[in-house]
Amino acid sequence: MIEQLQETTDYLIKRGVKDPQIGVILGTGLGSQFIEKMEVLVTVDYEDIPHFPEATVLSHEGKLFYGVINGKKVVALSGRFHFYEGYSMQQITMPVRVLKLLGIKQLLLSNAAGNMNLNWKKGELMLIDDHINLQPDNPLRGPNDEKLGSRFPDMSAPYDLKLNDKLKAIAKDRKIALREGVYVAVMGPNLETRAEYRFLKNIGADVVGMSTVPEVIVANHMELPCCAISILTDDCDPDNLKPVNIAEIIEIAGKAEVDLTELYIDLIHKL
Repeated sequence: MIEQLQETTDYLIKRGVKDPQIGVILGTGLGSQFIEKMEVLVTVDYEDIPHFPEATVLSHEGKLFYGVINGKKVVALSGRFHFYEGYSMQQITMPVRVLKLLGIKQLLLSNAAGNMNLNWKKGELMLIDDHINLQPDNPLRGPNDEKLGSRFPDMSAPYDLKLNDKLKAIAKDRKIALREGVYVAVMGPNLETRAEYRFLKNIGADVVGMSTVPEVIVANHMELPCCAISILTDDCDPDNLKPVNIAEIIEIAGKAEVDLTELYIDLIHKL
């Protein structure tokens, strides 16, 4: 793994990606509007990056952008990888390790999630305070390389408290509604049954999705502070469950992107 990571890192440095301070994984709901705020210096297609998987999911562009936002050097990954696409957990999380080796000091993530908290509604944003991992594998399974991190990384606060506090303060100042809660990660790609939504809510989750947690595990393994925001794209009330329209989910995520972009642009300015 170390050799592949180094080859990928060296390639990006040769392409001009040098000394980035902040990494951003542009999941569903964070994309074009965020890139428009960046003074883009380098663009690289995933297919050209050694050992990088291919982004296969609709709305995940599959490009790496390097540039400047509010005076900070930023690497933004437009498109992430999921376990349900057939990739290993090591492949899914490889970009996080590469970003860390490139030199980033903080990692910002976003995703789309199903809302199980009946006090909230779709279209809102949720700051992830904690997570429950129900995915069937772990990116740290297998031999551990101490150069990357410890065998048993602590997960008592997987989402950096300082970053979360800054985001809550920004949201308050800008009058952006920002919920706070627990994200549960499942494998997918199918959505959940009524009984599964009841189960997930009963074990303490507010929202459910199919990503982010493996990346957060690896970020903690490498002692990389991170934060994540979910866009609540559909309501998951098991007593009033309606078929999900993927086009509607993408539309809702696109509308919420305005506030999400504003939060992360302001956070970058304050880091």
